[in-house]
Amino acid sequence: MNVTVTGASGFLGSRMIERLLHDGHRVHLLGRRRPPGMSAAIQFSAWDAMTGPPPVESLEGTDAVIHLAGEPVAQRWNETVKRRIMDSRRLGTKHLVQGLAHLERKPKVLVSASASGYYGDRGEEMLVESSEPGMGFLADVCIQWEKQAQDAGSLGIRVAAIRIGLVLGKGGGALGQMLPPFRMGVGGRLGPGQQWMPWIHVDDLISLFLFAMNRDQVSGPVNGASPEPVRNVQFTEELARAVHRPALFSVPRFGLKMLFGEMAEIILGSQRMLPQAAESAGFDFRHVKVGESLRDLV
Repeated sequence: MNVTVTGASGFLGSRMIERLLHDGHRVHLLGRRRPPGMSAAIQFSAWDAMTGPPPVESLEGTDAVIHLAGEPVAQRWNETVKRRIMDSRRLGTKHLVQGLAHLERKPKVLVSASASGYYGDRGEEMLVESSEPGMGFLADVCIQWEKQAQDAGSLGIRVAAIRIGLVLGKGGGALGQMLPPFRMGVGGRLGPGQQWMPWIHVDDLISLFLFAMNRDQVSGPVNGASPEPVRNVQFTEELARAVHRPALFSVPRFGLKMLFGEMAEIILGSQRMLPQAAESAGFDFRHVKVGESLRDLV
């Protein structure tokens, strides 16, 4: 299959490419610049998602599109950063779909990233794909992101949006930021620690994207998280156990807001998100227990 990928230079994108190549697919990347050290076997076309659609020739012959591009959310927010986060997803996805509209032969499927932030802070509520969106900046971003992706449906393209939780993987991502303090024995729960954390092993997440790409019955939103979400305090205990260190400390709510500003809402928000659509379609999660997953990765 010819697969076009956006956002390939990030933590998830680089692993997605490895898996696609391993599975025998031909990969074409779209991005502002060719990633250093990229295999010559991978096609690359320059595209600035903020300025307009990709060149038509860069999309010709593609069978599937995996859309991962977007400004990193894990940074201190100000109005400029928030505008980049929103526009990179809203405008970037809009421009991608405009490019697809110009093709004589459309791809069969668009699998777009979204995020658990769609649900906002929901306390103890069980969240499945049919649950209403939440409130707040990230919820607004995800609503716009998914809306622009779903517009590809009017072109006869099947669309799936993966609402990604906390991704756990080696060599970077959220776990890469968490490990140093925990290895020094100064890790601990964040805020009250009772907030639910939707998490997923990176291998399962990549498999879920490819499952959505290959299964005709998968469309619409798909929660990208383990069937067993955990509270922050449990996650903290399991990560400390994995690195053989105590977890005696905690970061109070006001401390998180001083450190991260408005972005602290991601850390303090509670999303008890369940992958109902994925499991109903027959997807098999290999990494269900957070403790086993953390020990595997650490």
